[in-house]
Amino acid sequence: MSNSITAEELKTIKEQQLELSTIVNQIGQLEANKHSLLHKIAGINEGIEDTKKQLEETYGAININLEDGTYTEIEKEEKEDEGELAVVKAED
Repeated sequence: MSNSITAEELKTIKEQQLELSTIVNQIGQLEANKHSLLHKIAGINEGIEDTKKQLEETYGAININLEDGTYTEIEKEEKEDEGELAVVKAED
């Protein structure tokens, strides 16, 4: 008497293991792509911050309309109670 599963059962197990291995491999590829994209986002955010600094040096503190490029200055008001400056956000 042999201690073996049937050929059909072995085939099923091998197919399941292959499918699992393929999916795990795809997840690894997706995670690697995600990691790469997160680094790209960080780079873009750095560029945005650099651009904001350049624009603020040129125009001061402003809000920019991204549709037409117009801007409004951000008004700074002194708080009476605390003697600190506060930034007032312009309405869109």
